[in-house]
This record gives sequence, structure tokens and C-alpha cells, in this order.
Amino acid sequence: MAGTIRRMTAIDAPAPLVRPISRGGLKREIGFISLLWVSGGSIIGSGWLFSAQGALASAGPAALISWVVGGVAILLLALVHAELGAMYPVAGGTARFPHIAFGGAAGASFGWFSWLQAVTVAPIEVLAVIQYAQHYSFASGWLKLQGGQHVLTATGVLVAIGLMAVFTAINFLGVRKLARTNSAATWWKVAVPVLAIVALAATHFHTGNFTAANGFNPYGAHGILAAVSTSGIIFALLGFEQADQLAGESANPRRDIPRAVIGAVTIGLVIYLLLQVVFLAALPAAQVHGSWATAGYTKFSGPFAELATLVGLGWLATILYIDAVISPGGTGLIYTTASSRVSYGLSRNGYVPAVYEATTKRAIPWFGLITAFVVGCVCFLPFPSWRSLVGLITSASVLMYAGAPLALGALRRRLPDADRPYRLPSASVIAPAAFVVANFLILWSGWVTDYKLGIAILIGYVVLAANRLLRLNPTAPVLNWRAAGWLPVYLVGMGLIVYLSDFGPLANPWFPLWWDMVAVAVFSLGIYAWAQRVALPTEEIEHLIASAPEEAPDEVLVATASPTLDVTPEDDRRVVQGQAE
Repeated sequence: MAGTIRRMTAIDAPAPLVRPISRGGLKREIGFISLLWVSGGSIIGSGWLFSAQGALASAGPAALISWVVGGVAILLLALVHAELGAMYPVAGGTARFPHIAFGGAAGASFGWFSWLQAVTVAPIEVLAVIQYAQHYSFASGWLKLQGGQHVLTATGVLVAIGLMAVFTAINFLGVRKLARTNSAATWWKVAVPVLAIVALAATHFHTGNFTAANGFNPYGAHGILAAVSTSGIIFALLGFEQADQLAGESANPRRDIPRAVIGAVTIGLVIYLLLQVVFLAALPAAQVHGSWATAGYTKFSGPFAELATLVGLGWLATILYIDAVISPGGTGLIYTTASSRVSYGLSRNGYVPAVYEATTKRAIPWFGLITAFVVGCVCFLPFPSWRSLVGLITSASVLMYAGAPLALGALRRRLPDADRPYRLPSASVIAPAAFVVANFLILWSGWVTDYKLGIAILIGYVVLAANRLLRLNPTAPVLNWRAAGWLPVYLVGMGLIVYLSDFGPLANPWFPLWWDMVAVAVFSLGIYAWAQRVALPTEEIEHLIASAPEEAPDEVLVATASPTLDVTPEDDRRVVQGQAE
């Protein structure tokens, strides 16, 4: 054996700060394929049904470059998450990495962004299902055209609530059944876009479309970069971190988390890039007449299905209309899961009421599921269309991702000798680069999106304050404002740069294109260096880790071994029973 594993029961572990209530714990029973499909299934959701159309309208054929830029950005962030997810396989990991490195104030902020992103994805996938369902006569009364968007009618709201209830009910069956259900759905979700790629490329491929209308790159660099954040590209690639969110339930997190995260991003990017190519190449000439922003194809309500119908592939259109239910439905299912796991992690850190840690006999965080259902249903009122939710989700997501590179850099400095099942090469370069890239995505989202994110940030702080004042969680987290002193400067500073940039509302921006990116890069590197300098001391980080044991029942796993050594649920149960190996 290449190494050894030391296991400690809860009795041996350092005492947590405050843990007076009983927790049922989560079960470690998800394998690599399920983790890969958890992330892959989240990436391939409603995004593939709409994003190729939106990207083409925003950037013209140069949308191909936008996909490459977005893919590189997401891959950098995924690599950072791969090391952190394997090193600290805890439920809701994305929300908890900044907490470990910078304490309560940073943890509360990034945890809120993580939950906000997760809880709003399920309703947007429901909206996608309903929009494509308009092809069927029985669904004709679910939506109406209003302000250029398809919005829910009263009947549509009831149908949407019913679909949210289905997601929630499946989650109550248990994580093993959920993983199997999602794995089966994801095989279909991957196969259908691949089928569309092959069918369209083999039958209708017009190379002239790449320079038709007003050319390959009609909107310049601004169009290419704006398309990354605003047309659905980043939204389409979101979801790689879902394997991290379920790391507390992975049977072998040391081996499987990095492979699942990196593999899911690679698969998703290749599929999306090819979908953009065939969507562009298969369009009939009449659909690309005029400008890319206003041509006939921009009126498609179901882009790929309507394209298949136009080019005479009726059989493919039928499959796509079926997939328009399965793909978004599978993604909505997984994000319902993720929402409850993130709220579980937030509660363990003391940010939200302790009831979010309550689990059923099947080890399901039931109160988090109920909350995700209620909030998701409420979203249908102010955001009754697919497009109206995209901006909010994208802005919350990219800010959530920004916490991971900061945490990785701090943990490399403070815990240089810690066991790292996956060690990111050149982390001293990749981590700050990933932080800069995350802030580029915030810049490219534009002021209209980012100011809404600012409002969401304020709501999060109100929730945190209410939880503390009303003492709804016996764990009172130390906010560690000194370790998070960079946080308010970062949030306000990024807001100002976006406002004064070429992506802001000013007719004559202070930072024109390219100079705004220089400003973001310099500012980001300054914040990164500041955060590394004031991160929590080693002793406090170790105490926080010890105070938040893994979610396997009643025990802490301390790994000191080969990253390929399997740890099974049966091993954990033997440890809990006192039968140490």
C-alpha cells in the first residue's frame, strides 16, 4: 500500500465551536460516473437550447471566439475548484472554501452568492421546459408574448410550480436514487446535442454563412467579449462545481472530484463549440439576411428545433422537442439538490438557521429542499421568462467563483504541507489569473446586470444580520473582519470600474475598451495580494477545518495517504463502530 489513512471518530476530533443539536449526517455513496454526470448534466441544460442563437446575435460568427474565451475562463476556475474540492470534500464546498481561508465575513458573502445562484437555476430550467412545450397544443395557454419575451400566464405559473414540486419530490428519494436518475438523464442529454451536431453537419453545412450578412466579426472585440457574459455562454457552462457541492457524499473524493470537474468542463465546451458551428452553418440564406442582431433566426422561440424543421429534418425536430423537456429538467433537478447542500453548509458555518442541517432518515437536508422550492416558485413572479433570469444567475455565479482562487492562494501559503489529492500545477500563477478572469466576466456582464447583483449582496447581509440578532443558529461565527478587509473594497471597486468602463452606462467612459480590462487586471491583482497577506493564520484555519468535519456520519476523515486509496461507506461505518483498521 502506497500510504496509510488515519481515521478519527467524533470523540477524537477537536471540539467544534458550538454543536449542541443532533445532526443526521450525509451518506458517502456517489461514484465517479455519477459525479461526472452531476457536473456534466448541470452544464448541458437549457443553455444548449438557446445560447448558440444568443451568441450569434451578439457577436456574429465571431461567437466561435466568444466560446473559446468563455471556455478558457471556466476551465481556469474549474482547475482551482478541482484542488479545493478534493482537498476539502464537504457538502456545499463552493460556499465554504472562502470561509476556511478568510473566516466568517468572507464565508457569509461568498456563501450567499453560491446559494443565490443555485436556487435560481431550477426555476429558469422550468421556464425553458415550458417555453419549448409551446410546440404542443395543450401548452398553448402557458405563455404569452409580452415586451418581446414569452412570459408565464396564470396557468403557466401553476404548471411551473408543479414542475418545481416534481424536482423536490425526486430529491426526497435519497441521493443514491437521485444520482442514478441524473446519470440516466445525462446520457440522453449528451447524446441528443451530439446527434444534432452530426445530423446538421452532414446534411446542411453552408460555409458562406461564416462571412454572410455583415461579416465574420461585425461587432468587433466589444461584441465578442460582451457575448461571453450576456448571451448565455457563461450561463451555459455553469455547473462544473456541482461535483464539489456533493463532495460530502462522494465515495472517493480524493480521486473522483478532480476528474469529474475537469472532465465535465471539457465535454461541455467541445459540445457547445460544435453546436455553435452547426447552428451557424445550417441556417438557410433567408435567415441570415440583414444584420446578425436582427436577422430572421433571432425570432426562433426554439432555435435548434425550428432550424431542424426549416431544413427538412422533422425527425430531429421531434427529438429536440422531447429533449427540451429532459435536458432542462435534469439540470433543474440537480440544482434543487445543490441548493439544499449549500444551505446545509451555510448552516454548519452558522450563517443561516440551524434547521437547515436537519436531515431525513434518508440523509436528505429536507428544510433546504423546501426553501429551494418556495424561493424558486417566488422567482416566477418578478422573473416570468427565461431571459429575465439569466442576468441574475450569471452575475451571482461569477462572483461566487471569484472566492475559490483567493482561497486556494491563501491555503497554499498557510498550509503548504497539507495533503492535496489533486495538486494544481503552477497554482501561484493560475490562482491569481483565475481571479482576474472571474472579474473580467463581471466586467463583461455590464452595469445593468451588476447593479442588480449589488442589491442581492445587500439582501444577503440583511439575512446574515437577522440570523445573528435572532439567534436562530447556536453556532455564532466569528466574522474575522480583518481577514476580509479587502472584501468591501473589492465589491465597491469592481462596481465603480464597471460603471466607468465601456460596459457601463456612460456615453464617454473613463475606461474605454481594453483599458477597462487593464484596470480590472491591476485592481484584481492588488486585491489578490491584499487577501493573501491578511488571510487567517494557520492555527485558525486548522481550527475551522477541524470544527467542520466531513459529512459522513459522525466521523472525521484525515487523509495522509495515496490519492488513489479507496475509502468506502463500509469503511466509514466500521470506523464509527470502533473497528479501526
